Amino acid sequence: MSQSNNIPLGIGLMVLTTLVFAVQDGLSRHLAGEYNVLMIVMIRYWFFAAFVIAIARRRAGGIRAAARTDQPGIQILRGLLLSTEICVMVAAFTILGLVESHAVFTCYPLLVAALSGPVLGERVGWRRWLAIGVGFVGVLIILQPGAAVFDLRALIPLLAAAMFAVYGLLTRYAGRRDSTATSFFWTGVVGCVAMTVAGVWFWEPMTRSDWVWMGALCLTGVSGHWLLIRCYEVAEASAVQPFAYFQLVFAAAIGLSVFGESIRANVAIGAAIIVAAGLFTFWRERQQS
Repeated sequence: MSQSNNIPLGIGLMVLTTLVFAVQDGLSRHLAGEYNVLMIVMIRYWFFAAFVIAIARRRAGGIRAAARTDQPGIQILRGLLLSTEICVMVAAFTILGLVESHAVFTCYPLLVAALSGPVLGERVGWRRWLAIGVGFVGVLIILQPGAAVFDLRALIPLLAAAMFAVYGLLTRYAGRRDSTATSFFWTGVVGCVAMTVAGVWFWEPMTRSDWVWMGALCLTGVSGHWLLIRCYEVAEASAVQPFAYFQLVFAAAIGLSVFGESIRANVAIGAAIIVAAGLFTFWRERQQS
């Protein structure tokens, strides 16, 4: 499909996508608080894999064309990284809550910018390096290293952000030779296999009401990915990507209103600095391209 560039529509779709993903995170936090994280993520991946297979079957060449790649090692590593990152982030939701987890996780675009040089050989100018440094000052403000209140558990979403950044860089690398449909197919299938192998040992019966929430979780996952695909089909990624930060706003609103979380001053200040630095890196990337 040829890409159009309807920026207003793309922005609307991106904001809607972030809302759906924030609801998904809220559902994940609820279910992971009652059941094993690996089981919850495994069931999510069953539906995700069914979704990507259904999309592949509708495209020209079917599943065989979608699965065709000459770099299976990279694709498998991508799938394993993303599935592991999801498990780590869902665990962070149950330990730290949605607000603080997302506040730290928003640094992942800065990690992508910092690692794009050594991993992909891309040039990172001094202005973006300055923005990266400022962003990590925001992370330090959230983590408060050396303070009496410092909690090592706050490093969990930072680990998830690092894993997601590497996943994003590997996706860029794979995209040099594989189509988006191929990478999407491998992401779903590899993650499904990996999570089934890991999660089936932790199966436990769920109540009827929680199966309803599980169904909602799977539906938000599928609809969120569909909306994201549609967003990138109608508008340039550089134009809509800054609006992905709305997920932090929506997740914080859910954390505050549904789970009774609170926002500490250092978290709000640190998150604002990280978002500002991230928006600057997107702006510089767009200016250079």
